[in-house]
Amino acid sequence: MAECSHDCESCSENCSSRDKKSFIVPQNQFSQIKKVIGVVSGKGGVGKSLISSMIAVDCAKKGMRAAILDADITGPSIPKMFGLDTIAKADDGGLYPVYTKTGIAVMSLNLLLENKTDPVVWRGPIIGGTVKQFWTDVIWGDVDVMVVDMPPGTGDVPLTVFQSIPVDGIVIVSTPQELVSMIVEKAVKMAKLMEIPVLGMVENMSYAVCPDCGAKFEIFGASRVEQAASENGIEVYSKLPFDTSIAALCDAGKIEDVSDTGLENIINAICK
Repeated sequence: MAECSHDCESCSENCSSRDKKSFIVPQNQFSQIKKVIGVVSGKGGVGKSLISSMIAVDCAKKGMRAAILDADITGPSIPKMFGLDTIAKADDGGLYPVYTKTGIAVMSLNLLLENKTDPVVWRGPIIGGTVKQFWTDVIWGDVDVMVVDMPPGTGDVPLTVFQSIPVDGIVIVSTPQELVSMIVEKAVKMAKLMEIPVLGMVENMSYAVCPDCGAKFEIFGASRVEQAASENGIEVYSKLPFDTSIAALCDAGKIEDVSDTGLENIINAICK
């Protein structure tokens, strides 16, 4: 362990002197959020934002009041998937989320930019502060399940979220390659370090189905989700195929029109 700097907020060490609850920041006074679920991945490009969106969609279909906090500040994609192109409004009480057609509350940096393609060239502390403000300054109202879509890796933003927001559990997203198994283990170890339960694991792009004969092809090789889940003590997992229809819905901003997400096991784990 490195020499202690006594700055616990920027440190991930699990030393005996730290109080994990001491850095939890209060939610907005006009918000009542019952459960917070983080969606994480050890690397980019595995479909983390897609899984975050589909979890919220499934929760809404079950009659729950769902919300998405887009913590991927430099690469926000949630508004695009839901077809949101309005600017979020604010008043003296705080900032208001933008609602999707099925009533899912969303806050993302792209809902605050005049030009959606403008790059966000910020350093870590500013990005972390913005994520905190999405929790403290946004008037979320009554929310049964909030999904936090985090950027890949185990850096500033995941650490900020785990320390500042009362996360009830995380869902890890991966793909079948052996390289990803190592990355998954990093995410699991970070969750254990921060004493946050791993609720389940999703292997995205697990296989492709031939439209003519229905045969399954494992494009990235044999699935590793069962092995990775077993090695890391994760009981709940799902395999999702390549699905061009879902990709088309995302591009069209109609992710809420997806008929079957394949995440029933994950949703059941979240709703326990």
